[in-house]
Amino acid sequence: MKEKMDHRLEELQQALESAVEGMSEQQWKWHPTGKWCAGEVFEHLYLTYTGTIRGFENVLQADNPPATRPSMKHRLRALVVTGFSYLPAGRKAPPLATPRGLASEKVRSEIGMKIAAMDRIITECEDRFGSRTKLLDHPILGPLTGEQWRKFHVVHGRHHEKQILRLRRGPPGGA
Repeated sequence: MKEKMDHRLEELQQALESAVEGMSEQQWKWHPTGKWCAGEVFEHLYLTYTGTIRGFENVLQADNPPATRPSMKHRLRALVVTGFSYLPAGRKAPPLATPRGLASEKVRSEIGMKIAAMDRIITECEDRFGSRTKLLDHPILGPLTGEQWRKFHVVHGRHHEKQILRLRRGPPGGA
C-alpha cells in the first residue's frame, strides 16, 4: 500500500488552499447573478470529496466493487475528462454535490484533509480489488478505476480553482 499522497492531488490541495488564502468575507460571498460564490464553489468541491469517500467506504464493505458496466456514453465522457483532462462547462451538479450552506470555516479547514482521506481510501480499494478494476460509478462518467477517480478530481478541482480565482477578483470594474 502506498504511503505518500498522489502528487497531483497534493498539488490540487495546495492550489485550492492558495486560491482562497486571505480572501475577505466579501470576496468569499460575491457572485454574478445566477452563479455560485467562491464559498459555494469550495463547498461543492468539499461535498464531492466527502461523497467519493462515502462511495469508496461502500466499495470496501462489498465483496465485489459495485461498479456497473460502462456504456459507450460513459466511456466517451470518461475519456474526455480523464483522458484529455477537459471538463465541459455547463453541467449541473448532482444533488449530493450541490452547496447547502455548510459553515465556511469547516469547509476551508477540512478540505485538504478530505482530499488526503479520499486518496487513501481509493488506494485501499485498489490494493484490495486491483488497480485496473472499475471500482465505483461516477454519476455522470459512469464506472471508473481508482486512477480515473483521482484524475477526475484533479480536472474537476482545477476547473473550479479557476472559477474561484475569477470570483476572487470580484465584479468587473469593482463594486
